[in-house]
Amino acid sequence: MGFATEFNSVCKFKSEQELYELLEYGKGKMVKSGFRVFPTGQKVIAYTPGNQAIAIVRILASIAEINFQGEEVTQVEMELVRKLTEEEVRVQTALAYEMFFGERE
Repeated sequence: MGFATEFNSVCKFKSEQELYELLEYGKGKMVKSGFRVFPTGQKVIAYTPGNQAIAIVRILASIAEINFQGEEVTQVEMELVRKLTEEEVRVQTALAYEMFFGERE
């Protein structure tokens, strides 16, 4: 049992529904498996489940816990700062593949 640190610039959604709620309502949350540390108060780049940069978000809270099923999970609450422009999406996505996600398939 330990904490995995998220990169300062990456907040990757695994659920389309969680991403939709953030973009639609300006605030949202996501649940990640395992105990993770997110940079509360900082702005980070949010990525779609398909690894495409989409927005800048501010992390409001990061809560690591063991849920009722006995699983280690981290809930991350965030607010939308702004969506990225097309050029920012292209550049940030390319950088993320080089730095975090590995080669494109």
